[in-house]
Amino acid sequence: MARRPPAAATRVNLIRVMDLLQTHITSALCQTVFRRVRRTERQRAWTLQALVQFWTAVILRAPEALSQALVDTVDQREPMFPRIVATPEAFFQRCRDLRPAFFAEVFDRFTARLVEAVPPRYAAGVAPVRARFTDILLLDGSRLAAIAHRLKLLWRERAVVLPGCLLGVYDLGRGLCRQLHFSADAAASEMTRAKVVLRAVARDTLLLGDRLYCTADFFEALHTQGCWGLFRRHRQLSLHRLQRLSKRRHGGGCLEDWLVRAGSGVSAPPQLVRYIRWRAGGTRYELLTNVLAPARLAAAEALALYPYRWRIERMYYDLKEVLNLNRIYAANPNAVAMQVYAAGIVYNALRVAQGEVAAAGLEPEEISPAKFFPKMVAACQTYVVAQQWERRVRRLNPHRRLRMLDWRTERWASVSVPLLHVEARSETRRHRRYCPARRHWKSLAHVPGGRRLTKLS
Repeated sequence: MARRPPAAATRVNLIRVMDLLQTHITSALCQTVFRRVRRTERQRAWTLQALVQFWTAVILRAPEALSQALVDTVDQREPMFPRIVATPEAFFQRCRDLRPAFFAEVFDRFTARLVEAVPPRYAAGVAPVRARFTDILLLDGSRLAAIAHRLKLLWRERAVVLPGCLLGVYDLGRGLCRQLHFSADAAASEMTRAKVVLRAVARDTLLLGDRLYCTADFFEALHTQGCWGLFRRHRQLSLHRLQRLSKRRHGGGCLEDWLVRAGSGVSAPPQLVRYIRWRAGGTRYELLTNVLAPARLAAAEALALYPYRWRIERMYYDLKEVLNLNRIYAANPNAVAMQVYAAGIVYNALRVAQGEVAAAGLEPEEISPAKFFPKMVAACQTYVVAQQWERRVRRLNPHRRLRMLDWRTERWASVSVPLLHVEARSETRRHRRYCPARRHWKSLAHVPGGRRLTKLS
């Protein structure tokens, strides 16, 4: 068995994220996406590639306002922003007219390239279970933060106004956001959107979700798609027990595995599923799965696998808190969608760089994204400046063979693992302060006059 290297001797590549963005988000990819998605849109000074580069730089640099970022772009003060000669009004008009489908397609193609190139490195504890399925994906939805800028049409609106909602699919093995869907209507049905997402999931995939997806209707959709599901039991779903498959002591409690028929037949035909229940004193965990063969997914394995569902909650936390998605820069739904998909692109590149520590025998989960992200941004800033100087030196010396530095070997291009370690949570958990306004929110699409904005998306 290979010895695990000391963490102090392992260094994390900080400029790997910029390498991934520059390698995969190319002019050729953006041209392909533009030709495929285009209806009546035309190329402008703000091309699709320039918009993607601008919004990814906004995610990385987190400017105070878009107007400030646009001034830096025109004056060419910020090396990460594209070089565009256009007015700020041209940018906002482009964001208003360009549909979110362009950015969504760029995100999908970028993610597909990473999936092909990156082996599963996360959640090593469930690798034996993952090997029996095509993938293990987590499914969940989330709403975006409230619009901080009070538009004129919101002056008389007392409710908290949300610009939209998300539905994400997280790859448990690769640590990537496989699918990210934005809806300009924050009140859109999560179940309806999940069924649309399910059509793009590969056959023989195992999906994990909360009790919202534990319905006979969704199990029927899984069966149609040829996929499997593992969900926490919803109390409103009726169960008719047919056969007990096993009963034994496990983890200080009693673990039972039943074959049951779920559903009343009103919304969908009753489904044949397994009911897994673990009890210890007053604690009870109940799961339902349509994997009927215990040899493929044992009851103890299902019980150990389900807590990994919280990884998608961590993904949303990183998108909103670490990548600043809690701060929406524009109330235009198209611009909000651009910011969302740009955050998804940066997040996936960040996770690939984080997962490469597995090659040194370390667990990727040992690295904190909140500590990794600011160090990565500072290194990428230096890296882009160094690339610009290198290109300028080569232009000034066209007929000379120059020996340039390998920036990846520089000390500032990497950081030791102990500086990025996740800090263990203290025993006393912090409780979120109750805010009455959280219960009184409204979608921008349902505000008088807001429907006109959301129709542009």
